[in-house]
Amino acid sequence: MATTALDLEKSAKEAFIDDHFELAVDLYSQAIDLNPNFPELFADRAQANIKLSNFTEAVADANRAIELDPSMAKAYLRKGTACLKLEEYHTAKNAFQAGAALAPGDSRFVNFIKECDERIAEENASLPKPSVEKPAESTISEGLNSDLKNAPATTTTTTTPVNGSVTALSVTIDIPGEEPYHFQPRLFGKITPAKCRHDVLSTKIEIRLAKAEAIQWTSLEFTKDVAVVQKVNVSAPVQRPSYPSSKHKVDWDKLEAQMKKEEKDEKLDGDAALNKFFQDIYKDADEDTRRAMQKSFVESNGTVLSTNWKEVGTKKVEGSAPDGMEMRKWEY
Repeated sequence: MATTALDLEKSAKEAFIDDHFELAVDLYSQAIDLNPNFPELFADRAQANIKLSNFTEAVADANRAIELDPSMAKAYLRKGTACLKLEEYHTAKNAFQAGAALAPGDSRFVNFIKECDERIAEENASLPKPSVEKPAESTISEGLNSDLKNAPATTTTTTTPVNGSVTALSVTIDIPGEEPYHFQPRLFGKITPAKCRHDVLSTKIEIRLAKAEAIQWTSLEFTKDVAVVQKVNVSAPVQRPSYPSSKHKVDWDKLEAQMKKEEKDEKLDGDAALNKFFQDIYKDADEDTRRAMQKSFVESNGTVLSTNWKEVGTKKVEGSAPDGMEMRKWEY
């Protein structure tokens, strides 16, 4: 039976409850692939991403949930929580206020709005009065996150994360009364446009580029001085436990090997030792030897055990009583 989006959603919720947040994100992603227009999946994946400190991904998931269902209060809660962690207090406050309007009885929105006001007040007290200036050129770290910080409050920002080329980036910021700011570098390597993302927040624009090749970028922009491009060692993915699973895993292969070793090293005596001896012979024997042992044992009523098929294969094996005993046919 094929797995449905509902089945995956249920497993993801159970994984989340058991603190398996990475597994929950994977299961929600699989469910979204099957049902990409279900807002609950995006809102719940946003919560799992928040637990993993993937706040940018959480904002994107919450925004998608809001697009699909603008009346979903918890989507605004997820967005506000993630933006608060990103120190985007104005954006967070707007999200909490929108959620509070949809769920006026939820005290969490009131508490978060109060926290945003406190953080905004602290931020305003520590920052100088903003002036309308061209923002500083963006810098992108090794992790490929671009922050255009300290943009004035009156600035209108627009971004084009990737143009038609897979080796170039284009960012444009429009400032009233000023020349538009353009940032159009030739990138160090190729990127995959479909996987690139950007988020416009209240104080910065965050851009995430997806490398098309697993190589080490020594800088953001292309340079002719780079002699050798080093490939990034991509380790094998860690095997994640399939749900449901125990937090304390048992290595059954190791346990089985240990039991077999104990059985092999066990010291037996009497009939048990003799039976084990014959069992070991049968286990390691070839086909003719096994046939000889089976035929001789059955035809002799358990009194003869031969390993020579040439000897017993052409005739019936007669029983042989131990010394001091005689063979008798059992009469029913």
